[in-house]
Amino acid sequence: RHREKRRKDKKKRKNEQKKRVSGEEERKKELQDRPERTERGRRRRTKNDEEAKRGKRGEEERAKTKSSKAARTRKDIKNEKNRKIEQEEGEAGERNAKGKKKHGSANKDQKEEDAGKCAVKKKAQDVKKKKQQETSEAGDQEEEGNEEKELSPESLSPEELEKLKEAVDERRKLIQSLRGKPWPMKKKLVTLRESQEFVEKYEGALGKGKGRKLYVYKVMMTKKWMKFQRDFENFKTACIPWEMKIKEIESHFGSSVASYFIFLRWMYGINMILFCLTFGLVMVPEALMGRPYGSMPRKTVPRAEEASAMDFAVLWDFGGYAQYSVLFYGYYNNQRAIGWLKFRMPLSYFLVGVGTVAYSYMVVIRTMARNANESGVGDDNSFNFSWKMFTSWDYLIGNPETADNKFASITTSFKEAILEEQESRKDDNIHLTRFLRVLANFLVLCCLAGSGYLIYFVVRRSQKFAIDGLENHTWWERNEVNMVMSLLGMFCPMLFDVISTLENYHPRVALQWQLGRIFALFLGNLYTFIIALMDEINLKRDEEKIIKFNITMWETSLHNGTVSENSTAPPITINPADMPRGPCWETMVGQEFVRLIISDTMTTYITLLIGDFLRAVLVRFLNSCWCWDLEAGFPSYSEFDVSGNVLGLIFNQGMIWMGAFYAPCLPALNVLRLHVSMYLQCWAVMCCNVPQERVFKASGSNNFYMAMLLVILFLSTLPAIYTIVTIPPSFDCGPFSGKNRMFDVIQETLESDFPAWFSKVFSYASNPGLVLPFILLMVLAIYYLQSTSKSYKEANVELKKKLQTQNEENKKKNKRAALKAQLELEEARKAASQTTEQQKDNNASPQDLDDKKHQLPATRVHVPRTYHHDIQGAPGYLPGFPRQTEPRMYQVPSPQRH
Repeated sequence: RHREKRRKDKKKRKNEQKKRVSGEEERKKELQDRPERTERGRRRRTKNDEEAKRGKRGEEERAKTKSSKAARTRKDIKNEKNRKIEQEEGEAGERNAKGKKKHGSANKDQKEEDAGKCAVKKKAQDVKKKKQQETSEAGDQEEEGNEEKELSPESLSPEELEKLKEAVDERRKLIQSLRGKPWPMKKKLVTLRESQEFVEKYEGALGKGKGRKLYVYKVMMTKKWMKFQRDFENFKTACIPWEMKIKEIESHFGSSVASYFIFLRWMYGINMILFCLTFGLVMVPEALMGRPYGSMPRKTVPRAEEASAMDFAVLWDFGGYAQYSVLFYGYYNNQRAIGWLKFRMPLSYFLVGVGTVAYSYMVVIRTMARNANESGVGDDNSFNFSWKMFTSWDYLIGNPETADNKFASITTSFKEAILEEQESRKDDNIHLTRFLRVLANFLVLCCLAGSGYLIYFVVRRSQKFAIDGLENHTWWERNEVNMVMSLLGMFCPMLFDVISTLENYHPRVALQWQLGRIFALFLGNLYTFIIALMDEINLKRDEEKIIKFNITMWETSLHNGTVSENSTAPPITINPADMPRGPCWETMVGQEFVRLIISDTMTTYITLLIGDFLRAVLVRFLNSCWCWDLEAGFPSYSEFDVSGNVLGLIFNQGMIWMGAFYAPCLPALNVLRLHVSMYLQCWAVMCCNVPQERVFKASGSNNFYMAMLLVILFLSTLPAIYTIVTIPPSFDCGPFSGKNRMFDVIQETLESDFPAWFSKVFSYASNPGLVLPFILLMVLAIYYLQSTSKSYKEANVELKKKLQTQNEENKKKNKRAALKAQLELEEARKAASQTTEQQKDNNASPQDLDDKKHQLPATRVHVPRTYHHDIQGAPGYLPGFPRQTEPRMYQVPSPQRH
């Protein structure tokens, strides 16, 4: 029992002790919470006072809004109320912060109380904002309902309606011009939303009532028309072929690689039009309305070639049945009109050949002019570093790796520009660099001469193989010319790239030299090939004379030996396959160009698969088990060669223009080639290539491509024009057989199908006495326009120089004014400091003066100096930037000697 009593006593004592401790803690909490309670009560009173003031203000503003119904809406007034409230709260917070700064020497307890007050204040403000939002939403709904009732057209006066229309038009103009405003994005979105709501609301109000239905109808039709235009633009962009593929390549590899595919698509469109012209006006009429196969010798395979006419090797060389078809020049008949439509086949063939060249000239020159107008005339040399800083980035890049490469290329371009500026003033080892550049050009010339001689030698050798019979030779000997030209076009650019390392040019200049050398290589190879073909054409013409004489002798002997003078027997019919025929040099030229196109296409695709795909597979799968890093070192992933691919495409198109007159199937083959190349090269770029280390922006590359294409177009039409004008056509093949020159078909058509006066007018107009002065006048007009354009350019350059000098003078004036103002401020500060020192000396007692005399030298301590928000013109303050502190120096007695 005693033990139990002791336990109970101990429990009672512990409970009493706990109660005492808890009571003391509660008393302490109450003491700590007293200032918070008083602060809450004070805040409640201030809230009630502010709400009463706001109520009064709201009543006054409501009275004002009733007087101006159409000018301003209640929603705008509500927004202004919220802004005013936020401004008042911000001012109150600033005042409290200033008061806290003034009483900064208080105790730690007071600081803790201030922190607690701030936290409570923030919570109260959050609650207050939520309530205001809820009340504002409810009020807005009520006000909208009231406004809809109030803004009925019957209650508005005509003046108010006009004002409302003007306000709606202003908001529409603001929506259209909002993109060009120098505002933050948040402000733009807010103003766009508010103006759209305003327009949607008051368009309906303007449309109600009598006489306003026309206005509503106009507004509705304009909206529908804008929507239709937007949908039609989206439809047009969706109809552009390969647009999404090119955009994807552009995002991964930059606009320089994408410019090649855009150029390829443009070439595809041109070749599609050329194919439609040749297919619709030459090949289809001859196939449908001309004489059928086997009706005459030019449309029949010879008896000696019938056995092998369907072999794959023969068809691959476009011989056999392919040679005697609508694919080549020799199949077409020289009959003036064919079919029930009386279609003029020779005239159509000649006009289509001339029209394709004229259309190509027109499209290329028009595209160059449009690109020049879009790009404008810019002077990049005046502010080199500024242009690089603000216009170097390619905003169409969407791949991180390409973006990193672009960033690295911009930094390297800055380094190169700095080095150029530094090295432009140096002339070290100039004799050595000149010697190396002369040596490099000499080696390049040797390569070009060797490639030209090799092509000439191979063409002459192929002529000997043709005389001996192609069946007795191997596949390489039959296709030696095409393969040698393709291999030279593949390996010579690599050799030029190695030689260019001796010149030590800037990379951009080195790229231009590389493009020029490849251009010269392709052009030299092409013209060497044409010169060799001219030799072969002359041989064919000599052979044609002999065969023509033998045919006449054969016909006369056949007629004299089989038919008597008084015989009435039917004439002898001979199978066209057994009749002798002459060598058609036009078909031979067309076959050579077709073989060249096919071999170039196959070489391109094989190098693409071997050089890019197999290389990427080896690097990808053998990198983990190889001695060195294959991705970073040799061989690594290949980059897309923009310059080589563009030049190959341009020269391929030049061969199409050159040989389309003798082989109407060439545009169709080129359309097929470009179609396959688009898909194959897009796949190879996305799967096998990596972005370039130096990603160039394709700003002026399109016009450069067009300039090269124009040069190739001019140079490729010269041989065709020469053969049409000077060389007579074959006597037994083609639509111009039996004529002295191919252009005689025009004179024949004028004489037979047009009246006599028209042919006379045409003959007078084509007289050299009129043509030469007209050409001279055109040359003079071109010279005048060129000289005026040069004068305009010089005037623009002088104007730019004047603007630059004026800008420099303005900068100097501003600097002088700033220095003058700085000196005036310093003088004013010195004068103010002197006056304050004099006032202190005058107000000081004699004891203070004695103490100052005995005072030791002082050290300087940094004390932060704050600027008040009320002082807008304080030094060191910039509007829109946070206020910064400035160190102020005070004299404090040195503690060392004390």
